[in-house]
Amino acid sequence: MGSKQTDSPLLTELLAVHEWLRRDLRQCREIARDVRAGAAATLVKARIQQLRTTGPLWQLRANCLQYCALVQNHHRLEDVMLFPAMRRYAPSLAKVIDRLERDHEEVADLLKEVATAADGLTDSAGDGPHERLATGLDRLAEHLLEHLELEERTLAPVFIQHKLRPDHLS
Repeated sequence: MGSKQTDSPLLTELLAVHEWLRRDLRQCREIARDVRAGAAATLVKARIQQLRTTGPLWQLRANCLQYCALVQNHHRLEDVMLFPAMRRYAPSLAKVIDRLERDHEEVADLLKEVATAADGLTDSAGDGPHERLATGLDRLAEHLLEHLELEERTLAPVFIQHKLRPDHLS
């Protein structure tokens, strides 16, 4: 859906954050391909450092591990604030919201897998951590991108119809 301007400031913010997540995830997947191709840990760490200095999320001193925390915090906010509001404004979406909440749990597990693999990444560690990181990033990307698309497609009409603002979430 992209980060276009809408009549709902909350939807605009959600779409912008989702676009940042997608963009940075694309770069993480490129790093995963490099890892699979046998890139040295120093090169991988340099690419991650490059991410830290180029994107808005990375300018906030995010690295691979902090990216995981960012996604988890974004999902926690949705679980605590956004989804209860969506249940009030669109009770017909209860099953979709249940799925989105389950997705958040699965993404949290995948993020832990990525963080663990990233922690084990060194030049002398052999191929195991490299493959685990690349595989973890691929699995995260596949699931997270599907989740973001479903969330945007199903929740955007509610944001627009009710012109939701932050004060509607409390």
